[in-house]
Amino acid sequence: MIKLHRLVLASALALGLLASAQAAVESFTIDPVHSSAGFAVRHMVSKFNASFTKVTGTINVDRENLEKSSVTATVDVASLNTANDKRDAHVKSPDFLDFAKFPAMSFTSTSWKKTGEDTYDVAGKLTIKDVTKDVTLKVTILGFSPGMKPGSTTSGWEATTTIKRTDFGVNGPAMMGKMLGDDVAITLSVEANHRAP
Repeated sequence: MIKLHRLVLASALALGLLASAQAAVESFTIDPVHSSAGFAVRHMVSKFNASFTKVTGTINVDRENLEKSSVTATVDVASLNTANDKRDAHVKSPDFLDFAKFPAMSFTSTSWKKTGEDTYDVAGKLTIKDVTKDVTLKVTILGFSPGMKPGSTTSGWEATTTIKRTDFGVNGPAMMGKMLGDDVAITLSVEANHRAP
């Protein structure tokens, strides 16, 4: 009888520890209304800025140990905004992003490494068109606060990285080779929300 009691107690303790571990991870949903992916690329002797206004995905956050967190995000190519309809259409054409074949870009993290009080190097796989490459995002956690809805939490994030567009097959017409820079600076501004069950 004592052995059975100990077994029940041990099982309950194990389940309690498992539940506690599971509860430590919060799933935050990226809010596309308050998130965007901006980019800048050299055009001749100036810099050209534009953005994608629809970013979706999930950030699984362990606030006790953020290096155990993970993120998956998708950028809708149709949401491109260059402040010019004709230019939007050209960038989405087969000359560049080929939106008809590749309507989305995606990022999936593989590791988080703490680099400062609120900063992390988040390594992962970036897919643009049909090319996937390793990239590292320089991530800053802007903070956590009560959300707009009862029982919810809002989080803020910023991330930057630089890629070479030709590494992902975003080449453009041959005549633009000398006019358009290869380095593309990317800035992500993300708001993500969690609501306790």
